[in-house]
Amino acid sequence: MTEQHPGRELRYWRDLLPELLAVKEQGDRLVFTNGVFDILHAGHVAYLEAAAKLGDRLVIGLNSDDSVRRLKGSRRPLVPAAQRGLVLQALRCVDFVALFDEDTPREFVAALLPQVLVKGADYTVAEIAGSAEVLAAGGSVETIELVPGVSTTALIENILATHDRNDRPD
Repeated sequence: MTEQHPGRELRYWRDLLPELLAVKEQGDRLVFTNGVFDILHAGHVAYLEAAAKLGDRLVIGLNSDDSVRRLKGSRRPLVPAAQRGLVLQALRCVDFVALFDEDTPREFVAALLPQVLVKGADYTVAEIAGSAEVLAAGGSVETIELVPGVSTTALIENILATHDRNDRPD
């Protein structure tokens, strides 16, 4: 199953896995992270750039729209997966983006076994989906400090607080 957008195809992880494993077998050090990335902001960019520096290729597991709704509620995502994927793929530091429909990317991580698994420092290693599998395979699990005060939730709250229904732009 794929979600289409102009010029690029956003594939589900099972469809992209053979390509990722081939890249890994060629000797590239894969770094994996995941998230919703609903409204891409400076905190995301700083995080992804730091993650990319930990290896040769950055792989992002992107929550599908159904997965986001289960995790964040019926009003999310604000931006459909095809659009979120397109924006992520446009970043220089990102090499691969793959959708996952599960609540966590544990199964994806266990199948890929990246050399480096990364999440924000708001997670402990034990809380990171797939950490046990990556560590057991000899990989590392890293956490990256987040940009203080910058989050999608904060952006949404700021938009709601500063724009009421009568103050919509044309």
